[in-house]
Amino acid sequence: QVQLVESGGGLVQPGGSLRLSCEASGSIVNIINMGWYRRVPGKQRAFVASLGTKSGAYYEDSVKGRFTISRDNAKNTVYLQMNRLKSGDTAVYYCWVLAGDEYGVASDYWGQGTQVTVSS
Repeated sequence: QVQLVESGGGLVQPGGSLRLSCEASGSIVNIINMGWYRRVPGKQRAFVASLGTKSGAYYEDSVKGRFTISRDNAKNTVYLQMNRLKSGDTAVYYCWVLAGDEYGVASDYWGQGTQVTVSS
């Protein structure tokens, strides 16, 4: 069993900043990839950013230069630093982890979601 616990969401004015955190725990032997997705009502969950264990970071075009993804392997935690936030960034943000369990099987895991609201 794997659990992802997210935190850091909230209400912020346009141009402000927030940092999201996601800690993975449970039957995780190694994390292959971690990232963030977001969803607004009536639309599918969309990619925001990801960071592979052996690769660099990847970002959706609209957040490039504003968002930064990072990770702490010792803590099994991934972060999303969001700067110069816009109203279009308003969404529920979901943490995603691709991890191998104790049996060597890789699976996708998702956090519970945290609300980010950008409004004046």
